[in-house]
Amino acid sequence: MRRVGSALIAGCVAVLAIVATAIPAAAATGEVVVFENEFTKLTRYQNPDGCKKLPAAAHVLNNETDQPVKIYGDPFCLGPSLTVPPGMGSHVAAGSGSFSA
Repeated sequence: MRRVGSALIAGCVAVLAIVATAIPAAAATGEVVVFENEFTKLTRYQNPDGCKKLPAAAHVLNNETDQPVKIYGDPFCLGPSLTVPPGMGSHVAAGSGSFSA
């Protein structure tokens, strides 16, 4: 009986330790900047979090955050994606859809 009680207490302590040390995912810090054309102002996403729809004429995405950014071909951040590391940029096809940070 003591072994069962000790195992139960040890299990509870282990679960509490895992929960107490779990670090929630943080939003990216910085900016994602999207270039469309020479006649349109840059679109800026400050500290992006979650799925963001790209402008219809998006041409270049520059990741100036501290997290990787994924570019998707649809507006809902589903399906295959292209990862853009922090400090890097990527051409995006017009109508690419969305990105997430």
